[in-house]
Amino acid sequence: MGNRAAVEAAEAVCASAAALLAAAKAGADSAAVVGPAGFSGNADSARLAGCAADDPLRREADGWLDTLALTARLNAQVAAVAVHAAAGYAGMAQALASPDTSDRAQEMAVVAEVACVLTVGERTAGALLAESQALTTDLPLTLSALQAGAISWQHARVMVDETGNLDASAAQALEAHFLDPGAENPARGCPAGELVASRFRHKARIWRERHHPVSIEKRHTRSVADRRLEYRPDRDGMAWLSAYLPADQAAGIWNRTTADARALQGPDEDRTMTQMRADITATLLLCGDADTLLPAGSGGTGEMASQTGGGGTTGGGKDGSAAGRVPSPRAQVLLTVPLMSLLGATAEPAMLDGFGPIPVTMARRLIADGATSFHRVLIDPRDGAPLEIGRTSYPVTKAQRQWLRLRDGKCPFPGCHNQSLDNEADHLLAWAHGGTTGITNLAQPCPKHHKLRHTGGWTPGPATQHEPPGWISPTGRRYASEQPDWEPPHWPEDLLEDLQLHLPAVSFSAGTGLHAFSGPPQGAIPVDP
Repeated sequence: MGNRAAVEAAEAVCASAAALLAAAKAGADSAAVVGPAGFSGNADSARLAGCAADDPLRREADGWLDTLALTARLNAQVAAVAVHAAAGYAGMAQALASPDTSDRAQEMAVVAEVACVLTVGERTAGALLAESQALTTDLPLTLSALQAGAISWQHARVMVDETGNLDASAAQALEAHFLDPGAENPARGCPAGELVASRFRHKARIWRERHHPVSIEKRHTRSVADRRLEYRPDRDGMAWLSAYLPADQAAGIWNRTTADARALQGPDEDRTMTQMRADITATLLLCGDADTLLPAGSGGTGEMASQTGGGGTTGGGKDGSAAGRVPSPRAQVLLTVPLMSLLGATAEPAMLDGFGPIPVTMARRLIADGATSFHRVLIDPRDGAPLEIGRTSYPVTKAQRQWLRLRDGKCPFPGCHNQSLDNEADHLLAWAHGGTTGITNLAQPCPKHHKLRHTGGWTPGPATQHEPPGWISPTGRRYASEQPDWEPPHWPEDLLEDLQLHLPAVSFSAGTGLHAFSGPPQGAIPVDP
């Protein structure tokens, strides 16, 4: 397509957008037609033709929602056009540049031109040009998904950011994991485009940490030297105080302030959890004693309860190899460590609940110093917690709560960031209606979405032992929940050779766990002799 044809097509799109806007403004009848009819690929068309056919109000509401879904798809496709346009202009400007112009001067001129055309700052224009270059040259699957409207521009930017500093093969593998259903180990759960962009970044970052060509131990040792505390004044007599810390310390601080804030909640407490976390942090830093924090409305000394464990002090110096001399977190943290990694046979990263991969040396220190502060959960294919207890007991066991935290990772509501430590187990099918107290009938929504379920008409869908429940909105639409991307553990080469000698019917691979080619079915775990 030539440039003139591209301009004419863009003008036609603008005219169509104007017509769409006019139809949307026309009112209920136009909205009902523009929505479902204009978005013919909607999987809910049968639902619209059925339950909403005889309900004009429901039909109008569905039309508005479908129009919103259509505009999201159009926004993505328009963003893909902008990517091609920015990359195309950069290439043409380079071809037209004088040989006497330096690369830096040429880059500045291109950025300035794009910034003026789009009426944006030069930093924004420079980011668009860099992202367009990456998408058009290095990330074909991402660009194709953006062109199809399967992911948003925010998702595409996340992919560009998370593949930065990766070699070509690693970047292609990350792309394929999330955007190629036929990949060797595709992402679990809903497609990337159905995740909120921030949650997609979380999953992409976890995959990147696991598969980065440089070990997480080396990268952590280098990055921990940059730990710092930053202060930034803001408006209205307020200011921001932020700390760049090793993940275990940051998670421990967050979980402790959350637990202490929960302990302060009561009928006379009018502060929100967010406000109480801030108050607790300020009190601990300024006074050094959490007991000085009074519950709102109280006249005596407030006592704060938190789940704490053994102390222990880590060593270290200027190199930051152990993040200085900072005690291990005295707060409840869920840590998942591959058994072989814990024993020192492999260097697989551990998983810190609410954060992601951490160096195994950090995990070993947390386990050694944490004492009763930590639920020690080891990934072992031959053992696990009880998952079903039938209807013999209503209370959820401690083992089940830990399994829910491993299965869900956070509140299962789409886009929610609330981590699992702050959530309570809830029966999907109420006990009074015949529901069992088993993993397949349990979820752990955060307090906000627990209330939404019981007061807002939202209904959780079915769950399995390894998949959290999806959700059904009052309009009948179904939304999938995010799922953690688990990977099989790595096996030491010497152990694989020994197992191969004793179990010749099973093929072992250090990178993919167990693969049975005769005897047990594919992926089965051999019987422990």
